[in-house]
Amino acid sequence: MNHYVGIAGTNDLKSTNLKLMQYIKNHFSEKAEIELVDISDLPVFFKNKDRVIPEKAAEISMKIEAADGVIIATPEYDHSVPAVLMNALEWLSYARHPFVGKPVMIIGASYGTLGTSRAQAHLRRILDSPELSARIMPSSEFLLGHSLQAFDEDGNLNNEEKVTLLDGLFEDFEVFSNISKHLTNANDEQRKEVENYSWKD
Repeated sequence: MNHYVGIAGTNDLKSTNLKLMQYIKNHFSEKAEIELVDISDLPVFFKNKDRVIPEKAAEISMKIEAADGVIIATPEYDHSVPAVLMNALEWLSYARHPFVGKPVMIIGASYGTLGTSRAQAHLRRILDSPELSARIMPSSEFLLGHSLQAFDEDGNLNNEEKVTLLDGLFEDFEVFSNISKHLTNANDEQRKEVENYSWKD
């Protein structure tokens, strides 16, 4: 059974993206272990000469390093990912680099029709940056629109078509994660490049 880290890119305890991650954790509990991590209380990112990161960021980093993959649910604010998620990714690409070669599945929920489509595209660009170098599952958008009406009283998705789509995407992510375990030939060199990368050079 694979072990995944789940991140809801929000500091809102009532966020439908957090609800979506909780649904995924429960819905797929017999197929995978999904551990949700909280990024809401990380301090605002800043560079320091000693490249020291907060203890909470180090803990999350170690969880990601040990995981078989990461699932990120992103809200969409102003056509982009929320500041709290960008802040977390900045800490997670500074000093430690747990996302290098790590399989990532992106999902999202929004109150409107588009289901965070722009934010998911934005997040793909961020995760593909030299400092992160994640292995993002291609052609795998899960866009949950009208998310305030998308869950029943027990926190389950009430749209069978969306459930079927999510089931299929998760099965694909399992395959993607398992294949990624064999794509390790360049990981060490890639990690060295990331650790030594600087925009100043």
